Amino acid sequence: MAQQWPAADMARRILDGFDDYREHFRQITDGARARFERAQWQEIQSAAAARISLYEEMVAQVSQRLRAAFDDAVLLDVHLWPLVKSAYINLIDVRLDDELSETWFNSIFCDLFSHDLISDGCMFIHTTRPSLRAHERMPQTRAYRPEGNLAAALEKVLEDYRFGVAYEDLSRDLQRLEAQLRENLPDWVCKDPALTIELFSSTLYRNKGAYLVGRIYTLDEQWPLVIPLLHREGRGIQVDALITDEAEVSIIFSFTRSYFMVDVPVPAEFVGFLKRILPGKHIAELYTSIGFYKHGKSEFYRALINHLSNTDDRFVMAPGVRGMVMSVFTLPGFNTVFKIIKDRFSPSKNVDHATVIEKYRLVKRVDRVGRMADTQEFADFRFPLNKFDPECLAELLEVAPSTVAVEGDKVLIRHCWTERRMTPLNIYLESASETQVHEALDDYGLAIKQLAAANIFPGDMLLKNFGVTRHGRVVFYDYDEISFLTEVNFRRIPPPRYPEDEMALEPWYSVAPNDVFPEEFPRFLFADLGQRRLFNQLHGELYDAAYWQGLQAAIRDGKVIDVFPYRRKSRPDPIQ
Repeated sequence: MAQQWPAADMARRILDGFDDYREHFRQITDGARARFERAQWQEIQSAAAARISLYEEMVAQVSQRLRAAFDDAVLLDVHLWPLVKSAYINLIDVRLDDELSETWFNSIFCDLFSHDLISDGCMFIHTTRPSLRAHERMPQTRAYRPEGNLAAALEKVLEDYRFGVAYEDLSRDLQRLEAQLRENLPDWVCKDPALTIELFSSTLYRNKGAYLVGRIYTLDEQWPLVIPLLHREGRGIQVDALITDEAEVSIIFSFTRSYFMVDVPVPAEFVGFLKRILPGKHIAELYTSIGFYKHGKSEFYRALINHLSNTDDRFVMAPGVRGMVMSVFTLPGFNTVFKIIKDRFSPSKNVDHATVIEKYRLVKRVDRVGRMADTQEFADFRFPLNKFDPECLAELLEVAPSTVAVEGDKVLIRHCWTERRMTPLNIYLESASETQVHEALDDYGLAIKQLAAANIFPGDMLLKNFGVTRHGRVVFYDYDEISFLTEVNFRRIPPPRYPEDEMALEPWYSVAPNDVFPEEFPRFLFADLGQRRLFNQLHGELYDAAYWQGLQAAIRDGKVIDVFPYRRKSRPDPIQ
């Protein structure tokens, strides 16, 4: 009985810390509506970064409070922690966010202990939630039955989702919504008496948009439904589109996007609702998309260990040109790459390990505008030795012996990032049709421009550092040279002083560390002359220093440039 008291007290203090975190998380999230209504675009970006940083900050605070409340002999007695876990389970059984509280417990344990002590007895390696839930709760949604009057149903939707700012032109938007809905769905669907529009009760916010999310269904079929709304400053709220295509909705919830802010009283139910309309998405990605990225990490890890336990899959080196900073390996049957930092970099790379780590963590905090892959950072992964292809393991041990080690029948990966696997753009182009080459290079240029609009300069823009997703989108994924666009000095190459200057091995002009000369991009980016000419036709302005300087000026003036996560219908009054 003597150990029961500290275990119960520790469990309560851990859960109190979780409640404190959740309250701060809610406060930031609940402010999303007001920021949208007030068009506080820069504040939106700051709030998104603050909410991401919040988790680690509050885990550290709780760990400090535990250390102050208990002697190390008690707190760090690993044999006590199964009792702490048991007491904690009793506390969280009645919660509506119980799965998130398990992940929080894991984070506290890992902050206090070495990863060598990770076990299911002391932590929630496997969730205890499904078997303990007495019943399924219904998702918190609103349902609308048109019953032959689609216009009236859509009008009711917009009435229920009003803001403190009026709609700019409600009549126009209702006509547009009805027209797009009839265009997107088979004709018989709109006449079906069982047709239902079901929307999640809370509005989702991200960047400069608000989103109504749900589905349209009949007795036999269903389609996802997303209605994006924009605030046109000084003019009101505008309905921007109506999206029912699953692939387009999937892109809106993509791993390349910033996290939504949305009031979610019962996270598991909302994720279950999203999973029904986006069956191709893993629940880890769905949790992450609504800001619960740490729980997304937990779900990812559970899926990974389940895959390794139930398949013959082995780790192999990822296809593509070997990186000069990172070594990348993958599981062929698991849609993820694992990236580790090499011990020694190519001489052309002017970065160190600490800088690379900070660059990758920076990507977590900034607006990825659909053009940078989200990452998860892990420490002390342990995998069975027999799950590695011998050539893969040999290469990892050679290039990163400080990170990769063999311990008996286990392979220890001391530090790595996971990232969605994509086809490297250079490999994609090798077998692409003429049309596919045109589309990929056009999207490659758009990716560079949209990153720049978000104040991100990729640095190394070689084709091998971009990937093509299953939806055909081009995404940047190599972050060791990224910087804020406003930190770069874009210059024109000055004219040669003498004819001999152009023949010299060294430039006739000075070059500072942050200087970039866009005129040099063509020969660096494209060995293929046909691709070089095509890209010049599509995005030749990227070779002009003045283009980049104009973007820098807009960003310094505080302008947050629009980058939309969906295809916008052409309209007579497009938002600039």
